[in-house]
Amino acid sequence: MLNENECREIAFALLNACRDCKPIPKPSQRYPGLEVKDGYRIQDLWAKEKAVGGAKLVGHKIGLTSKAMQRTAQLAEPDHGKIFNDCVYADGSRLNASSFINARLEMELAFILGDDLEGPDTQLYDVVRATEFVVPALEVNDFRTDMPRTIADTIADNAAFGAIVVGGRPVRPQEVDLRWVGATLARNGVIEESGLSAAVMGHPAISVAWLVNKLYTLGCKLEKGQIVLAGSFARPVDIEAGDIFHADYGPLGSIGVVFA
Repeated sequence: MLNENECREIAFALLNACRDCKPIPKPSQRYPGLEVKDGYRIQDLWAKEKAVGGAKLVGHKIGLTSKAMQRTAQLAEPDHGKIFNDCVYADGSRLNASSFINARLEMELAFILGDDLEGPDTQLYDVVRATEFVVPALEVNDFRTDMPRTIADTIADNAAFGAIVVGGRPVRPQEVDLRWVGATLARNGVIEESGLSAAVMGHPAISVAWLVNKLYTLGCKLEKGQIVLAGSFARPVDIEAGDIFHADYGPLGSIGVVFA
């Protein structure tokens, strides 16, 4: 367990790495006692500093939603990070590849809340009732530290959140069976990945419910209007400068993004 000064030092180092687009040594290398709780404390310090700089917290991301990824990370549950307004992009955007360090792209569903959601006993149907609409999304994961790293390193690094690209056709959660939303991800015209959203804990709304109950233990809640990335339902695809991505969500439309 780290003290406040150590957590603050890591938070500022990660912020500088994000600003300078240069990786830093993983925190656990210098602080072998780094724990998951420390990682979330570092996230909070990072968020406060970004708010001082004018960024606004607009949502949350959930990661490690599949058992396979949890086993790889040696964690028994998902992790979560924060989404800021300066990291949200629309369909068709051109992103600068050099503004990321070690980026990968994932297909997900984003829940846009029409009401607040607060634990401790939130269930799938509570999430469906509170969600205004669900929309296709692509998450850019980025790693601001050297690899390989521990799960505490990843959490400290804001759960590897880099950016979100939102597009396609917004749907109300009662209009479709969210378990069976499928998508393909093509890079430069070649399909690299495909998947079904049921891969996210059996139902992506279950993932959101998990987050609500986890935030309750931290004295927080999800708020009306916030975005929640429910977790990837396919393997991540590496990003390089010049790549053109097209994600086809079938009846829910598609998303295009270019990394210049």
